[in-house]
Formats: sequence, structure tokens, C-alpha cells
Amino acid sequence: MYEMKPEYYIGIDMIDEEHKQLFKYADDAYELLHDENTPDKYDRIDMILEDLRDYTAKHFNYKKLFTQKIQHQEFIHKLDEFIEHHNDEIKDQDEQIMGILKYLTEWLVNHILYVDGQIAEFVSKM
Repeated sequence: MYEMKPEYYIGIDMIDEEHKQLFKYADDAYELLHDENTPDKYDRIDMILEDLRDYTAKHFNYKKLFTQKIQHQEFIHKLDEFIEHHNDEIKDQDEQIMGILKYLTEWLVNHILYVDGQIAEFVSKM
């Protein structure tokens, strides 16, 4: 369900590959949401959030543009909120997964299309 579509490629291979991984985490969450064979999803939600948090900290670490740093810090802060909220052992796990997916999808699409797209445009003019 969640995958890098052609319109999300910005033309910078390293960034495109990192975005593919972020979409993979979103797809893992989507698959978990629709997994009817797992009644207690707590551990898998925890694993997805921790993997996503670890990966994004590395992915966002190399960026040097101030606006990028601010947006990336906000993204990591939101992931920390999801982790903290998850540790509260929310009863409706599917609702929690849907909240994660909604935020991740909106952030990824907007960030790739508008923010990272500007980087690609700048690099192409150099």
C-alpha cells in the first residue's frame, strides 16, 4: 500500500533511498493495522516506532539547511510523543496505528514534494 511513487523521487539517490525506507515503515504499520491474526499489537507497534525513530534520527542527521533541521526536529519530537503515548498502553491499538500512519503520510508527502523537492531544484541549477 505505501510505496515510493514516481512523483516522490527528487533525483538525489541517497535521499530517494532513505525516503523509500520511511515508506517501508509506513507500509509495515499499514500491514499491522490490517493484520486480523494479531489481537495484541503492542510489541509490533513498539518495534515500528523504535525502528522509525532510530532511522529518522540517522536520516535527518546529515541535513545542514536550517529549515530542514527545524522540520526534522519537529518530526522526531512527534515520534517521541507517539512512543510516549504508546507506552501508556492505549487500549485501541488500531486507532494508535491510524494516528501514526496519518501523521507519517502527511509529513512524508508534504516534506518530499515541497521541502526536499526544493533541494533537488537547487542542486539541479548548480
